Amino acid sequence: MNEKHIQQVLEIEKQAQEIQDQAKREAQEIPVRAEQEAQALIAKAKTEAHEEARKMLADAQAGGVEPGAEGEASNGEFEASARKNFDKAVAFVLERVIGRI
Repeated sequence: MNEKHIQQVLEIEKQAQEIQDQAKREAQEIPVRAEQEAQALIAKAKTEAHEEARKMLADAQAGGVEPGAEGEASNGEFEASARKNFDKAVAFVLERVIGRI
C-alpha cells in the first residue's frame, strides 16, 4: 500500500473510534435519562393523586357523605386508578429506553 492508502485507513479507524466513543457515551446516558423521566412521571402521578384525593374529600364533605362502605369503594377505585397510572408510567419509560437503544 502506498502512503495515501495508509493515511486513509488511519483516518477511517480514527473516525470509527470516535463513533464508538460517542455511542458509549450515549449508552451511558440512557439509564440516567430514563431514571429522570421515571422520577418526573412518579412526581406527576403523586401530584395528580393528591389533587384527586383532595377533590374526593371536598366532595365527600360537601355532600355529607360519611366515610364508610361508599368511601371504601371509592378508595379501592382510587387505588386501582393509581396502579393503572403507575403501570402506564413504567410502560412509557420502558418504551422510551428500548426505543433509544
